[in-house]
Amino acid sequence: MIRRIGILTSGGDAPGMNACIRAIVLTASAYNLEVIGFHHGFNGLLEEDYQTLLLHHVQDIIQRGGTILKSARCKALKTKEGAVQAAKVLQKLHLDALIIIGGDGSFKGALAIAEHYQGQILGVPGTIDNDIDGTDYTIGFATAIDTALDAIDKIRDTADAFERIFLVELMGRHSGYITLSAGIAAGAEQIICPEFATVNKNQLSALVGPIQNAQLLRGKSSYIIVVAENSYPGGTTALADDLAAELGTECRACILGHMQRGGRPVGADRILATKLGAFAVEQLKNGANLMMVGEVNQQATLFPLEKTCERNKKIDPYLVRWQQRIARD
Repeated sequence: MIRRIGILTSGGDAPGMNACIRAIVLTASAYNLEVIGFHHGFNGLLEEDYQTLLLHHVQDIIQRGGTILKSARCKALKTKEGAVQAAKVLQKLHLDALIIIGGDGSFKGALAIAEHYQGQILGVPGTIDNDIDGTDYTIGFATAIDTALDAIDKIRDTADAFERIFLVELMGRHSGYITLSAGIAAGAEQIICPEFATVNKNQLSALVGPIQNAQLLRGKSSYIIVVAENSYPGGTTALADDLAAELGTECRACILGHMQRGGRPVGADRILATKLGAFAVEQLKNGANLMMVGEVNQQATLFPLEKTCERNKKIDPYLVRWQQRIARD
């Protein structure tokens, strides 16, 4: 029987994590369950840095970015000793279950703890990258797209004014979800991400040709290339410099970086986070263990935690084909 639940947020923060914490606490309260929140991810678990989360702690947090529990990465949990210690703390605190809000690295930590812990463990997908198998969308992705789109739209204004070429770097070294979605929504002329062909200095012609074609058709004008991080040796700044040398035209790199993680979560993320947080508590009551809660076709679902990191999830193949076609023309 579930009486006490632990929760933590781990890895990179994502807009909507607070909404998820709120939903967990509200739902647990409705079932007369106690909720213990660990600070700074798995570090708080290992160091026994925690607090009891009551209803007043989650008032007015649904609209806030970041996480009230704070987040961090935890090197100690990558060792067997760390996983054993984490399990001992959970048992010491008489916790019947643990909910982990995070991405694939966080879920790997959860699986390591499970080898030494008799209670239930559930994961909630909280990452802007949207690269977790078993769910259509992850908490934070929709907000990250809006943040990136707002920045690209503003960069386009400057690009138009100076008739420049801008390269905008977005997060997503392993997945092109953010890059493809934001690039298409912003009307970017080219998109570079892991799912497309890789680019190096010897393959610049694949980028230069479409730029020159566009200049022939419409004259000197703005041109936006959206780039996923780590898509070019030396980074996006190096790519801008190399393109400028090839074209004889000024190219500027703009790296959005961690601003994509911040900001107030948009409505879609608040709703998704609420749904998944509430569903997680309900599924713990039903006995679920070593599963991730997700949403597929608007239906809350369970997915094996050990399969969330297999990277079978693909970005929209139709949009990939369409973008590649128009970039060539």
